[in-house]
Amino acid sequence: MNLKFRLTSLSFLQFFVWGIWLISLGGYMFATFNNPLDPELGSKVGNTYGTMGWASLFMPALMGILADKYLRAEVVLGLCHILGGAALYYASTVTNSGDMYWAIFMVSCFYMPTIALSNSVTYSILSKNNLDVQKAFAPIRVWGTIGLIVAEWAVDLLGWTENSNQFYFAAVAGVCTGLYCFTLPRVEVAKNIEKKSLATRMGLDAFKLFKTPMMAKFFLFALFLGAALQITNMFGFPFLKDFGANPEYADSFAVKRTNILISLSQISETIFILAIPFFLKKFGIKKVMLISLVAWVLRFALFGIGDPGGGLYLLILSMIVYGMAFDFFNISGSLFVDREAKPEIRASAQGLFMLMTNGLGAILGGLFAGKVVDIFTNAEGVKDWPNIWFSFAAYALVIGIAFMFMFKYKHKPEEMTSVAH
Repeated sequence: MNLKFRLTSLSFLQFFVWGIWLISLGGYMFATFNNPLDPELGSKVGNTYGTMGWASLFMPALMGILADKYLRAEVVLGLCHILGGAALYYASTVTNSGDMYWAIFMVSCFYMPTIALSNSVTYSILSKNNLDVQKAFAPIRVWGTIGLIVAEWAVDLLGWTENSNQFYFAAVAGVCTGLYCFTLPRVEVAKNIEKKSLATRMGLDAFKLFKTPMMAKFFLFALFLGAALQITNMFGFPFLKDFGANPEYADSFAVKRTNILISLSQISETIFILAIPFFLKKFGIKKVMLISLVAWVLRFALFGIGDPGGGLYLLILSMIVYGMAFDFFNISGSLFVDREAKPEIRASAQGLFMLMTNGLGAILGGLFAGKVVDIFTNAEGVKDWPNIWFSFAAYALVIGIAFMFMFKYKHKPEEMTSVAH
């Protein structure tokens, strides 16, 4: 079988497993664990999504050490997927939000390391076969996003978004992905590998960058913006489903095919990745980051004013600007770190950037977003979604204004000769 096809299949399956439950988990929890009414369920949903942040703080580093020193990387990757599948099966059996928190925490502990491990396995196999990694990786990775989209569509069309079948499906897909990993070409444990401490692997060595005011500001902004990254994953689905309580919208596309509508966000993300080199060369790093922050304001505000009827186009616009919001900060931020960190701590600095956004930022976002949803939920369990989204938009606006005036960084766009994704 063609090597690139095998690695493309790995990328597809890697994100297919995640896409089955990532978007619909919040809606499932509101549909399943809200009888009797739970006035704190918004916070519980946010905290459950926040487990992905907690797992991201330490599990990728631990699994990376295991893959570097003791077991072949494709074996560790396969075991993580199989154990994650077992945790997903357990998630299908839980009957309360407290147990779901621990179920998703277990899922995250095994799944989050697989993102970096699958990349590492792909890089190693491509290099071993004398293929150009930079040229070959992007077409392979884009199939990961396609896998995520296909999973969202499949769960929606099968009618499993608000029942436990999605976890059974994800469990089977996870185990199958794990078994597939065992068939990949061997990635031998490296010999005479440079010894790195756990602190180095987690990016903690890069905390010395906080001594530089500009870098300290950047990482703090990364933390606060990281809190926004998962908000629509947490509450986008239940927000759109709640329109079904209004007879005018009960049979609308946004209510009946919620996951498919939300998948436009991932499609937009794929398209805007291709536009980043142009924007960086045209505007430079700081302005691209500012564009991202403006896009986050629009992402939330358009949700606040949109509806499945005459306002459907506003919801679609929100999905489109998500790609700009998500990609522009993540990639321009990573590029900024790469340019400003010294070579000897560059890898640690990238680890710190990921820790701030996907680790601590995700935890902060879960706590903040869940509390906001609870505040705007009345005694009957009805949520004031416009004010919820406007609160998130105001949060992004404050961050954007502060970033514009406090983050002093001069970058000449003409210096951008190439951008690696």
